[in-house]
Amino acid sequence: MDGVVQAWVTGWVVSRGAAAPEREAWGFTVDVGQVAQVSRHVFDALGDGVDEGVVRKVAGGVTGAGVWLKVFQDPEVVGPWLDEGWWVDPEPGYLMTVPLTGSARRTAVPDGYRLRIWSVGGVTRVLVAAPDGSLAARGQVAPTGATAVFDQIETVAAHRRRGLGSVVMRTLHTVATDAGAETGVLAGTPAGRGLYESLGWHVQAPLTSAKFVGPDAG
Repeated sequence: MDGVVQAWVTGWVVSRGAAAPEREAWGFTVDVGQVAQVSRHVFDALGDGVDEGVVRKVAGGVTGAGVWLKVFQDPEVVGPWLDEGWWVDPEPGYLMTVPLTGSARRTAVPDGYRLRIWSVGGVTRVLVAAPDGSLAARGQVAPTGATAVFDQIETVAAHRRRGLGSVVMRTLHTVATDAGAETGVLAGTPAGRGLYESLGWHVQAPLTSAKFVGPDAG
């Protein structure tokens, strides 16, 4: 899919309430404004198209703790490119997409669980509450025209394998199609990849997440 990285960045900033992305020659810079994530540099090349020299140059210009890199290549490849002071998540993420064709087949909420949906500021959130009222599963979606970014998909460990992830994803799918989106985009984890693939999502590229912690952080 052409423009998939830009689509992900555009929807992600809406979903997280971050600053509008700044276009760079190599990708995008996004100000997030949190101690743990001040800003992020997102490279728009995928897989073998990622340029080692460009990543090294951008990473070498980072001096402040809390700046992240998002590189669409495997961590085993990207890790050796980064100098001291960078923490690299050893688990790859996955940039994934799905065609959004009509409303998704609804999955019934298991007995005792409660589904809530609300929208604020262009973001629709889905909550599945457990019988005791605690969080069981959640997720959110930010439609931005032809694409919609699915984000912060989570099922609490004690409530897994009950179909709650499918309830959340299919509900968000319907919200996105109702908003006119034609393609869904997300950055998934290894734990979530199986669920997404079972629902028709496809991996476009692996994703390395790296955070600058400073050369003296140990």
